[in-house]
Amino acid sequence: MKALFIKYKSVVKFILTFLTVYFVLTFAYKFYLDFSDGSTYYPDYFTNLVANQSEALIDAFGYQAKVVRHPSEPSMKVIINEKFVARVVEGCNSISVLILFISFIIAFSGQFKITFFYLVAGCILIYSVNLLRIAILSIGLYNYPWRREILHTVIFPMIIYGMVFLLWMFWVNRFSKQKQNDA
Repeated sequence: MKALFIKYKSVVKFILTFLTVYFVLTFAYKFYLDFSDGSTYYPDYFTNLVANQSEALIDAFGYQAKVVRHPSEPSMKVIINEKFVARVVEGCNSISVLILFISFIIAFSGQFKITFFYLVAGCILIYSVNLLRIAILSIGLYNYPWRREILHTVIFPMIIYGMVFLLWMFWVNRFSKQKQNDA
């Protein structure tokens, strides 16, 4: 058994680092959500921020958007040209995707400076693409409401998770310590 651990030391280290970072960040985010009272920013700061920035983006695309507090659930209603089209819930704010991205990059970390800047740039890119995703999805639901299922459950998750996967592959092939050790 010891021989297996020695042979697969880098794999075990990756898995343990990934899981540790993932659970610490997830627990911290869950702690934040549990103590976010929603009185100032409803339902929580990040979801509110994403909803309001999405509203501004939809407006920039030439639609009249309005984001309002949902009266009976913790979400923000997206209204385009006086038509309710979508809800922005906690899962739409990209925090869970960012936690996944950060955990992987740290588990495959390279030099500190490069890792730090890649994390910052990657998080900004993921956050920005998520805002675009919400805006375009909302506009798509406004114009093509009968395509709701495919837009929300297939196309737009594929975009965000596909981009994260490409960022991971780029990282592993260009900057990680594992790549440097193989060279």
